[in-house]
Amino acid sequence: MTATVSMESSASRRWKKPPLISSPPLRWCLWVGAGVYLAVALGTTEVNWARVLEGVPRGAKFVGGFFPPDFITNLDEILSGLYESIWMTVTSTAVGVALSIPIGLGAAKNLAPAPVYYMCRGILAVTRSFQEVIIAIFMVKLFGFGPFAGFITLVIATVGFYGKLLAEDIEDMDPGQAEAVKATGGSWFQWINYAVQPQVMPRMIGLGLYRLDINFRESAVVGIVGAGGIGVVLNNAFDQYDYGTAAAVLLVIIGIVMVVEYTSGYVRKQVQ
Repeated sequence: MTATVSMESSASRRWKKPPLISSPPLRWCLWVGAGVYLAVALGTTEVNWARVLEGVPRGAKFVGGFFPPDFITNLDEILSGLYESIWMTVTSTAVGVALSIPIGLGAAKNLAPAPVYYMCRGILAVTRSFQEVIIAIFMVKLFGFGPFAGFITLVIATVGFYGKLLAEDIEDMDPGQAEAVKATGGSWFQWINYAVQPQVMPRMIGLGLYRLDINFRESAVVGIVGAGGIGVVLNNAFDQYDYGTAAAVLLVIIGIVMVVEYTSGYVRKQVQ
């Protein structure tokens, strides 16, 4: 009997995760409001089901046009576009990461003085304000069609992505190691080299490889607006209703992304 009472009392004292919103009336009002909003949104969405049913056979025919993929007819164009995309990806990632390091150091509040901090944070905010396609359109207008416009686009995108994450990692690092280097009279560069770099380097390598993956995929997207790369080949294939070549290009993109994914996973495992 005593054991049963003890088990019941321990079960009643079992920890439960507290709700995000502590007030039950407010919680229920939010649930009801979200349900009403969803019902109204779905009710006001106009869907022509007759056109949907008519489009199903056309969609099936469109998808069927991708089989079998045609790697042979436009092989030279596919290889040329792939070479451009790989060139854009590798060079833009390397240059973007190199530019991100000083900007990221300046954007870390625990490293840089206030004027440098706000200037570098402003640079990162501007570089992340626009999606890559918008930047690519602007660069094509400036530099003309070709991979150079795509290269500049991906460099800008890399600086915004990598610099922000680097700055946040530096701000979240353990201050004990940095204070120890300072206490020994180390210079600012020694502080960065022996206190900051060992703590952020493994994650930065992983993020660099992840950005390499993103840049390859984005090289296909910016190519659609004329910024070079395999996206130009893909866009031309769709314009000519050459779905076999389009399927081949898509498979090449998927294959490259998978190779980069597995390679980056292996490298991250080695450095961490």
